[in-house]
Amino acid sequence: MSNLQQLIPASDYMKKNLGIFAAPLEAYLNYGYALLVIAGADEEVSEAEFNWVLNHMHMVGTPQEVMEKYKTFDYKNADLENILSKITVEGSNWSQSRTLLYHSIQVSRADGNYSPEEQKAVKKLAKLLKVEDDIAFALNRLVETEEAVTALRKALLQTEILA
Repeated sequence: MSNLQQLIPASDYMKKNLGIFAAPLEAYLNYGYALLVIAGADEEVSEAEFNWVLNHMHMVGTPQEVMEKYKTFDYKNADLENILSKITVEGSNWSQSRTLLYHSIQVSRADGNYSPEEQKAVKKLAKLLKVEDDIAFALNRLVETEEAVTALRKALLQTEILA
């Protein structure tokens, strides 16, 4: 893999939604690793969770060579604190802590089973990232609300027919 400190220009999504202009290759790699560790807290990263990580990391502009590494990553034995220390970005007032927690909740729910182990891992992550309990609670509610809005949109646009 190329130099891990090489800056990769941010995708339009990251610029528009997060105010991030560039990040080291190492940050892309470790952000995905962190998501896999949380999603795998129940001893398995399901296909839906893994696909969520791949789709999300693709959307933010992660190079393909980095995404290939996710396939062989040993999330069960990874050191989350070490991974977190390697996530940095350029030109931003971005709240890494809140954003990573938000995405961790999303990926953990991607397979429709937000297990107690995943919930515990999300709480641990919030503590490691020093995210206040009320903010962590609100981020959980935000993800639930977004899921409900998506279901409502599907029903209204008849892309999902209720039985």
